[in-house]
Amino acid sequence: MDFDQPAVRDLLSRVLADQDGDLARRWIDLQLNGSGRTADQDGEEVRREVMAVLDALRSGIASELPVAGLVDDHPPLHDAIVQLSMRRARAGTAPTATAMAVLSLKEAMLEALARHDGDPSMRFPAAVMTNQLLDAAGTLSFQSYVEGREHIIRAQHQQMLELSTPVVRLWRRVLAVPLIGTLDSTRTQVVMNGLLEAIQAQEAKVAIIDITGVPTVDTVVAHHLLQTVSAVRLMGADCLISGIRPAIAQTITQLGIDLSTIVTRATLADALAEAIELTGAAR
Repeated sequence: MDFDQPAVRDLLSRVLADQDGDLARRWIDLQLNGSGRTADQDGEEVRREVMAVLDALRSGIASELPVAGLVDDHPPLHDAIVQLSMRRARAGTAPTATAMAVLSLKEAMLEALARHDGDPSMRFPAAVMTNQLLDAAGTLSFQSYVEGREHIIRAQHQQMLELSTPVVRLWRRVLAVPLIGTLDSTRTQVVMNGLLEAIQAQEAKVAIIDITGVPTVDTVVAHHLLQTVSAVRLMGADCLISGIRPAIAQTITQLGIDLSTIVTRATLADALAEAIELTGAAR
């Protein structure tokens, strides 16, 4: 049986129009007091979300788009569901609670459909269409939530990387990056970008990379250091590496890593003294 027929869509349109206020209030109540509830959820924000989704749902059903693809192919409805899910993701709402908040519209819609005085023979196909529509909306909500959380986590990770690799001005035209922890490809890129931008902004002549807080130096870490040093030199600045402890010096030697082209010092203080001398010579 084809449930996507004009008579069924017309019935849903009339339900949405005739019971607009009751439907919105019922859906809001289900969200604030049901399984999709969030402890610190703002009632006014939920009301705005509800009205946006219901308006988009009305215009979607009134369109000629097939119901099976309405959630994805009707931009206002798609965007309303995605924005609702993204806001819940930023607020820290659980993904199941977010999906249940969307799916609770199904309960409100079916109740409104049962109350409507239209053709009783159309209620079953209208209920099937409602389920089809809102199941798709729940799936989109869950997917959007997951993508939103992944985006937030990536952004937070990037911020943590930037905070963990500050560029410090030690002296006139002398910058330093104190590294703590493992140096991988992602962090190397953050270090490099931050250091090069700081060199340009402050017209630095010397950059010190301090690895006192780096637990081990292997070939991968050494390669990342060499990359950063090369990039600094391309900016016209000298680059020093400090914090070469005895254990790290032995490891570098045993691995056959060639750092002979780079000025290294045992401590940051030694590197700073060298940097001051280099900037003095530059003047």
